[in-house]
Amino acid sequence: MKIEQLTAIDESTIEAFQKLIPQLTEDPTRFPTRQELEKAIQSEDTLIFTARENGQILGTTTLVLYRIPSGIKAWIEDVVVDENARGKGVSVALVSHALNVAREIGVEKVDLTSQPFRVAANNLYKKLGFQLRETNVYRFTI
Repeated sequence: MKIEQLTAIDESTIEAFQKLIPQLTEDPTRFPTRQELEKAIQSEDTLIFTARENGQILGTTTLVLYRIPSGIKAWIEDVVVDENARGKGVSVALVSHALNVAREIGVEKVDLTSQPFRVAANNLYKKLGFQLRETNVYRFTI
């Protein structure tokens, strides 16, 4: 398995994201278009990583960087592994890679969120050293 930053979009990439993202959102109609993927990989603050085996994308995650007066911080978003590749360490490899890149960039804190019902994912994040924060997360939908 190889973890690499996504730097170009081709048909196989689009097909992989069309398969993966609905597994994350549980919405079979929600997946990124070619334009959305292109914009994301062109952003200096959005790093999309894929896990590949034999050229096939098994999973992905995104490291989103942001600079504020108190330093550089990041969020890990959209950690998703194809249901046929789960249990093989793909999530561990993706999240560990994102954390290593964040460390190299000088990020001080990395956050992520996970739905409480995603028991395996929550256990994984704790195993990797993430700590549950006592905070409220608010969302304003536009």
